[in-house]
Amino acid sequence: MNEDVVELEHPGSLGASQRHGRFDYSPIVARPPLRWPGGARVAVWMVLNLEYFHFSETFPGSPDPGAVPDVPGYSLREYGNRVGVWRLMEILDRHQIRATAAVNSELCLHAPAIIEAGQARSWEWMGHGVSNSVRIPGRTASEQGAMIESTLTGISAATGVRPTGWLGPGLAETQETPDLLRQAGLTYVADWVNDDQPFPMTTAYGDLYSIPYTFELNDKLIFGSRGAPASELHDMIVDQFDVLHREGADSGRVMAIALHPYLTGQPFRSAHLDRALTHLRQRDDVWWATGSEIIEAYRRSTEMQEHE
Repeated sequence: MNEDVVELEHPGSLGASQRHGRFDYSPIVARPPLRWPGGARVAVWMVLNLEYFHFSETFPGSPDPGAVPDVPGYSLREYGNRVGVWRLMEILDRHQIRATAAVNSELCLHAPAIIEAGQARSWEWMGHGVSNSVRIPGRTASEQGAMIESTLTGISAATGVRPTGWLGPGLAETQETPDLLRQAGLTYVADWVNDDQPFPMTTAYGDLYSIPYTFELNDKLIFGSRGAPASELHDMIVDQFDVLHREGADSGRVMAIALHPYLTGQPFRSAHLDRALTHLRQRDDVWWATGSEIIEAYRRSTEMQEHE
């Protein structure tokens, strides 16, 4: 046999390197109906990404690319913590929406006033890494475990509550990350954006539930990457909701709205968020929930189905 020829597996099978082993394929149209509390069609969760960046790094899209320190890049993100987040809080308060905050543990030390304000609003805290300058890929399992534990311990020290959910910085993971998240006591993860309903993921320490997050309806992609006009945020939120609301008549859906204070907290963008939320608030069959509330309701619904 020619040594340059690579033997391929049978075309009807998937090799081990092609499988993640965390969950099976499941078409949404073949599942039992998912029911939300109160007969809601859509569970909407508002996710605020509360992040801290190190002054010693460079930032994509900066006017001075490659500069260290990157004053324009750093300053834009710091605007979110000094100004933008307070503008978003005011909007959420007006619409009576309780947020799930994906928070870097270093932000608890850098901007404790934000944590105090979130506590006063009974926000749910979700682990989001030590800092957005520190990512998971390229780290050993031991290093990842220490990073996850440091994040959860830091948030717990500031809020009195250990998070049960996780959103990785950049939604990034390694093969070992789900096992490490569950081992740390976390019950849900938002990194996997492949569904409109929650689902269980297999780990070495029991099920870890994936909750629908969004890479598309995310101001980081809309504004930070694509540079879309501010009005597109309104249109995307409204169109996303209207479709999910229609589909949710048959089986409940989850809609995530992912925001970063330094982006949507800008005055000219925040106005479009306000208008979009006004549209959503006109419907009664919507459940405004936090991450852990959605996962708990999903678990109850699936358990009831198993006993029917």
